[in-house]
Amino acid sequence: MFTVVARQPCEQAGFRALSRTPAIVTLVVLLVSIVVLVTLTLIQIRHPQVLPPGLKYGIVLDAGSSRTTIYVYQWPAEKENNTGVVSQTFKCSVKGSGISSYENNPQEAPKAFDDCMLKVKEQVPESLHGSTRIYLGATAGMRLLRLQNETAAHEVLESIQSYFESQPFDFRGAQIISGQEEGVYGWITANYIMGNFLEKNLWHMWVHPHGVDTTGALDLGGASTQISFVSGEKMEPNASDTVQVSLYGYTYTLYTHSFQCYGRNEAEKKFLAMLLQNSPTETNISNPCYPRGYSTSFDLGHVFGSLCTEKQRPDNYNPYDIVTFTGTGDPWLCREKVASVFDFKACQEQDACSFDGIYQPKVQGPFVAFAGFYYTASALNLSGSFSLMSFNSSSWDFCRHAWIELPSLLPRFDEVYARSYCFSAHYIYHLLVNGYKFTEETWPQIRFEKEVGNSSISWSLGYMLSLTNQIPAGSTLIRLPIQPPVFMGILAFFTAIALLCLAFLLYLCLAFRTKGHSENAFEQAVDSD
Repeated sequence: MFTVVARQPCEQAGFRALSRTPAIVTLVVLLVSIVVLVTLTLIQIRHPQVLPPGLKYGIVLDAGSSRTTIYVYQWPAEKENNTGVVSQTFKCSVKGSGISSYENNPQEAPKAFDDCMLKVKEQVPESLHGSTRIYLGATAGMRLLRLQNETAAHEVLESIQSYFESQPFDFRGAQIISGQEEGVYGWITANYIMGNFLEKNLWHMWVHPHGVDTTGALDLGGASTQISFVSGEKMEPNASDTVQVSLYGYTYTLYTHSFQCYGRNEAEKKFLAMLLQNSPTETNISNPCYPRGYSTSFDLGHVFGSLCTEKQRPDNYNPYDIVTFTGTGDPWLCREKVASVFDFKACQEQDACSFDGIYQPKVQGPFVAFAGFYYTASALNLSGSFSLMSFNSSSWDFCRHAWIELPSLLPRFDEVYARSYCFSAHYIYHLLVNGYKFTEETWPQIRFEKEVGNSSISWSLGYMLSLTNQIPAGSTLIRLPIQPPVFMGILAFFTAIALLCLAFLLYLCLAFRTKGHSENAFEQAVDSD
């Protein structure tokens, strides 16, 4: 009996060894480690969270002829057909006049930006300052200055360039944009914020709206005015006023034209110059567009110092001579005389022509009129869409008011603007009716707006949208259920435990096998005795 028991095989000895407490505990720990490793690996592989790559920011400075406005935009870093879905998050009006007014002291131009830039830094997360691009686009005021004094225009832009290079943002330069670009960007802005390019469907995905027509854009600045729209007429693709715009995977063929010197401020200078030319006196001039009871004095440099009125200068022109304009508040005479600002005869009764001999297809569809158009309509207590008759009636009523009555009529009274609203109203009439050929039937299709939602209607948003085509999209982020360092640490820990358990079980098996061999040798020795 004793001999039989001593000669049991190693497998039976190993089985008895594993039945002991240390082996059982080690085996349980090994199984638990394997289960944990497999479970964590499956969770990590099969349940990652795909995150959008966050937000990107862009800053645009609209350096107009009369003021500079800073806009902050943001958009998801992933894009829709290579164009960002941009929204305006902040707007700040820089104190003082436009940058073109610093032609004699260009080093002073950037100082006006300080207050707004402090606020801008608070709007953009500090961690994104270095990657946030900032652009400055100067419009007609600087276009005129460049034509009049290229050196001064260059010095103003150089001064601004130096200022922004010291800021924490990624400054991409100060440039003077063309009138055509200003018109195109204004059209892009108007259609974008009205939802003509993108809309969200039931599944909250951005899609191109079905059956939606685009909206034409009418922009009235201080030194130029722009008209932009998609025409139903066939236009020459290579014509100077025809532009192709690609956004969100669609291409639009656009008619756009910018009229230099036909912005509200420059047009009024041309009007004052015309009054001076036709006046019997050279020092006291009647102005039918100024309110009754108002008079103001300018030096002739204010009227004739602009490139737009250079050809109207008198032979004995002295920029320091003083001239006084006295208002008579005559709406009929104002409308009649304002027409002389335009050259309607140059079109020679052609239908496809606006004024000054400029080609223009027939206007069609809805339009939005912003900037100076909106502010003038607002002064007349008009907004949105209204009839041409309402516009004329409001213009006449406003122009008949005496100067002393205007502070109670206007929500914000400013002498420079208040004295000129009557001129602006009649100027807009001639521009839209006799120039662009809007009629009593098509006038109500124009909406006079300042903003839609929280976004201002200006060329700067369209500029930012266009630039997002050139800004790389961000990569999507993968958020794993367990952070990679933690996952690797847990993986290493339980792998080590499993290997130790295997090593310990192997040790037990070998130990019992060795002990079995020793017992067999002992039994053989006993048997031989």
